[in-house]
Amino acid sequence: MKNNKVFLLLNGEKPKKLPNFNAYSLICATDGAYQFLKDRKITPHFISGDFDSLADIPKEIEVIKTPNQDFTDFDKILKILFHKGFYNIDVFGASGKEQDHFLGNLHTAVRWKKDLKITFFDNYGWYFLADKKTEIIGCLHNTVSLIPLPKAKSITSKGLQYPLKNTDLTFGKSIGTRNKAIENIVKINFKKGDLCVFINHKKNKNE
Repeated sequence: MKNNKVFLLLNGEKPKKLPNFNAYSLICATDGAYQFLKDRKITPHFISGDFDSLADIPKEIEVIKTPNQDFTDFDKILKILFHKGFYNIDVFGASGKEQDHFLGNLHTAVRWKKDLKITFFDNYGWYFLADKKTEIIGCLHNTVSLIPLPKAKSITSKGLQYPLKNTDLTFGKSIGTRNKAIENIVKINFKKGDLCVFINHKKNKNE
């Protein structure tokens, strides 16, 4: 089943470039993001949401209504995916637009970190919650930032221009932004807490 991987589109800033959908076993979206896929003739396996803002509800795909306003659409669709048996999820459209949505999506990712492997992609790079031992392949010359949520203890890194050694980071006190990968493989280890790793694409000379 192609590694059981999911493509999930949320209603944030839409991707300028879409991935190879052959890498995914399942394609889904929230109701607010569905139109973007429809305009590009991409048919998801299902969409979910409260459907208050979608005038034309499709009949050719599975529609899962989730009217509970106590949870975000992102949280609700992750729950659906978990119960369907999908645990490896690539999320597009989680950032951009209103920044409170972006922070809320990070909050949701922390809530689900024990059950789901979530990787976010946007038009500038990708980001994810690191495992206690994390290896990132293929990021030479890219900008790498380490953001604690809110704390991460005893961080050691290898392959960065400014390596960390048993360093504690705390949001509001010290964070590890705008480092650079000087090796193709970057290794990050830490002992306790939550650490979000952001990798920004290296820019072309004409950008």
